[in-house]
Amino acid sequence: MLAARLIPAFAAAFALVYAIAEQFNIALVTYHPRLGQWGWLTEAPRNGPGMYWYGWVGTAFFGALAIALLSLPLTRNRAPQWIGWGVPLATMAAFVYLLRAFFFR
Repeated sequence: MLAARLIPAFAAAFALVYAIAEQFNIALVTYHPRLGQWGWLTEAPRNGPGMYWYGWVGTAFFGALAIALLSLPLTRNRAPQWIGWGVPLATMAAFVYLLRAFFFR
């Protein structure tokens, strides 16, 4: 079944792409809440802080979708069982490392 091959790859890729998008601030859109305006890609704050989280999620969604679709030929025979758990756990460990100043003061 296609979903059994696509969903684990998408979940793993989403976690990895989100971590990269957050670390390097690669946002698909930027929301400026004080102005109520949206901007394409990562923009500098205008009249207050910009919100990049929506853009990070969008970047991760489209990046993970592309990676999952490209991985379909690799998972033709069977879906990898470890990828649904292994990659998100590794991503959580990477976020603990990136936020170590917050956790270990």
